Amino acid sequence: MQEPCLVVEGVSLAYGDVLALDDVSFAVDGGERVALLGPSGAGKSSLLSLLTTERRPTSGSVRLFGQPLEHLAPSERRRLRRRLGLVEQQPPLPGALRVVHNVNAGRLGHWSTWRALSSLVRPRGLQEAQAALDRLGIGDKLYRRTDELSGGERQRVALARLLIQGAELVLADEPVANLDPARSFEVLALLCGGDRTNTIGPSFGTVIVSLHDVDLARRHCDRIIGLREGRIAFDCPAGELSAEHTERLYDLTGGP
Repeated sequence: MQEPCLVVEGVSLAYGDVLALDDVSFAVDGGERVALLGPSGAGKSSLLSLLTTERRPTSGSVRLFGQPLEHLAPSERRRLRRRLGLVEQQPPLPGALRVVHNVNAGRLGHWSTWRALSSLVRPRGLQEAQAALDRLGIGDKLYRRTDELSGGERQRVALARLLIQGAELVLADEPVANLDPARSFEVLALLCGGDRTNTIGPSFGTVIVSLHDVDLARRHCDRIIGLREGRIAFDCPAGELSAEHTERLYDLTGGP
């Protein structure tokens, strides 16, 4: 039996006296699309920061691709990060650079310093970069300055960079928070591979995405984990998410 690509066991994370995560446990199999739902301050971003290896838990353990993070040397952590893809609210794409250079940033973990610098003068891997942008519907933007693009187009550039990188596990922290509903749907469909019935874009290996929009989570993901006050409130298939789940999660009933 194949081991899950991610296992979180009894994880807690404290910032001083503030407990951001409290005894969180779950596992994610390869190929799953998992949404993290919860109100602001529920612990979604803190959890993703652990999964990106940026932070270490106060207690508990995290295993990525079968490797316990707490026992990895710095060089091993760097190699592991190459298998991760990150998508943020505001993708860190230098605006003065052409789109092709931002897409090629997905290769930096595999290129030598000399190759990376020379590519800024004469871009390398043009066919691969063009193909990635074509798959995301912005093939005509290859040589545009990135700061000339819309928010939705910038997110597509970030996804093209992940395609070039060959990311096995994509961690997305509120990737559509600053987009209108139509662009939000498009980006989630491209990230997750459609609305679970109609594949309309590239499909990444495994995706964990933090969201506030319940409908987007239900439509694009296989599974939903609800976080509240640093603890898991529920963990269920997307098709089984009920009004009762969301009312409890966001405290819409006014009850305890």
